[in-house]
Amino acid sequence: MTRAIWRAMLFVPMGVLLAAFFATIISLFQSSLSTGFGLYLDLAVDRGVQVVLTRTVVVAVATTVVCAVLGYPLALFLARSRNRNLWLILVISPWLVSIVVRTFGWMVLLGSRGLVNTTLQALGVIEFPMRILYTPTALVLGLTHVFLPFMVIAVMSALLQMDRRLEEASRILGASHWQTFRTVTLPLSIPGLIGGASLVLLMATGAIVTPLLLGGLRDRMLGTQIYSEIFQVYNFQRASALAVILLIVALVLVAPLRFVEARVRRRLGAA
Repeated sequence: MTRAIWRAMLFVPMGVLLAAFFATIISLFQSSLSTGFGLYLDLAVDRGVQVVLTRTVVVAVATTVVCAVLGYPLALFLARSRNRNLWLILVISPWLVSIVVRTFGWMVLLGSRGLVNTTLQALGVIEFPMRILYTPTALVLGLTHVFLPFMVIAVMSALLQMDRRLEEASRILGASHWQTFRTVTLPLSIPGLIGGASLVLLMATGAIVTPLLLGGLRDRMLGTQIYSEIFQVYNFQRASALAVILLIVALVLVAPLRFVEARVRRRLGAA
């Protein structure tokens, strides 16, 4: 009886959250379709929207790839380290600082008189400051800094759940460290890697604060475009349509990752 009561207590808030989620999605569709599908047709042929959409996909995918390349070795180090908790605190320490403050720090670093340009000029690599701020490169750097801890934690969790005896058996059978990593460690950690990639990809696709500060008005992403439509143009119908497009784009980007993850889990289960 007690367990049934606890389950009921869990289902109630879960139901409220799901209802709020679907109510929000339905309201977006209703607002964007208040005058029919004409708005979506206009957005489909709008060159500006096409550029913003392409930039959003490219930056989100690039951020995910960079987070995976940097996050996997770091997660592997944390999973094997005896001082894991200390290193983990250092990894998640950026979460203790406001995202606005962190992004502003990147603005200072990447500015024409920032540390990057002044160092390159002092070394004689460049003669005049490079334009780094308000570029896709700045967006990827800033978003990677924000979302890297999510990738690290996801991969580290998968590595910690792995049976270390499998690696030991591989080495006992004569496999090198690289062969053990390639045939045992990496395949078993792929679900965590794909989970982290999905999380980073979703958040990078809908990011607002970092693209707004590092991309400016020129290199907008879909999230900042929606922000502009709401708070500058006051075109809520267009903003709703763009939000629906953002939702669809995010689902399309993540769907292949989830498909691969499901296949990997089935293969691991069969093995």
